[in-house]
Amino acid sequence: MGLYDTYLAVRHRLHEASPPRHVAVVITERDLLEQGAYETVETFLGWAFEYGADRVTVSVSVLDEAVVDTIARELAEVDAPRRVAVRTPGDTERADAPIRVNIGLGGKREFAAAVRDVAEAVDAGDLAPEDVDETDIERRLVFPEEPDLVIKTGAERLSDFLIWQSVYSELYFTDVNWRDFRRRDYLRAVLDFQNRQRRFGR
Repeated sequence: MGLYDTYLAVRHRLHEASPPRHVAVVITERDLLEQGAYETVETFLGWAFEYGADRVTVSVSVLDEAVVDTIARELAEVDAPRRVAVRTPGDTERADAPIRVNIGLGGKREFAAAVRDVAEAVDAGDLAPEDVDETDIERRLVFPEEPDLVIKTGAERLSDFLIWQSVYSELYFTDVNWRDFRRRDYLRAVLDFQNRQRRFGR
């Protein structure tokens, strides 16, 4: 670890604010075509747990669903520090693992599926319309927990990402491309999070 990285790590460790417990990163299928991209995923996961996270979500936005199976296989095989749950379009099972990987399962699709399930429960008489609230949606989401920090590399655009769960997340954009993302870039994101005053919509 370089001198500057050590300096940032010390600032993080001495900071009075807690680090993000749930970190999400948004990357693209194009990012994963770059040489060394999957190694960056492995090191990113290591940094996240090293610097205080206990849950990580990796969201891969996909334009061509033909590549989903290949990306899912590659990401399922990364040398991860914790158990990994990979979910792709069509999956409805909750992603209950310390590392959750979302490949092309857009937030709109996930939300629509949850609403459809609620409507079917109402139609079957299992749920009264007046009793429907946000918990009925949340318990039906594939990726249920809300990230504390969402990191987007390469551009200031999140695309169709966890639209329900990230409503109160802290967003951090960096112009560093995924293949060039370094420890110092992660630490800068964490320190930026620690320096913010979270309001949760208030």
